[in-house]
Amino acid sequence: QKTHVKSICLQYQMYLLLNSHFFCLLKTEMGLTIFFLCAYVPKTAAGHCKWAEVLKDLEQIKTSKDIDVSLYTANTDEDKECQEPVMRCFFLETEVILQECLIKNCSKTQDVLNIWKNGNASLKNNKLNSTRSAKCKECEEYEEKNFTEFIQSFVKVIQRECK
Repeated sequence: QKTHVKSICLQYQMYLLLNSHFFCLLKTEMGLTIFFLCAYVPKTAAGHCKWAEVLKDLEQIKTSKDIDVSLYTANTDEDKECQEPVMRCFFLETEVILQECLIKNCSKTQDVLNIWKNGNASLKNNKLNSTRSAKCKECEEYEEKNFTEFIQSFVKVIQRECK
């Protein structure tokens, strides 16, 4: 709520400034800077975690009795530089859950599909660490855990990303 109010106040101040001197300002470098800040700042202030939808779907499937698989489960306490490979590992394993659901016709198949789609879309748009650190593990190097433990770890990792 506070972020939204601050955003509106900032937008209004920028509106007043630009409205009174709009054309004069656009002729100067400072004016262009202010103009671009007006367009950019409200979007960043009002933004939310890109993993929020995935987190909601994880909450939906965590109690599923239909899903009985062992999955490579990344450690929740990996180094910061290994965060992207950890996220990729969780989403790769989500594909395993999806295949299991398709075979068994799980009641939560759509939620699992949503997690997989949202995760892949976000990871494709986020190519921050295109080169993997040598100390980051491959997904298959992690311990296999049951579905419940996997989901608990996945939720922890996402919650940490959303802070």
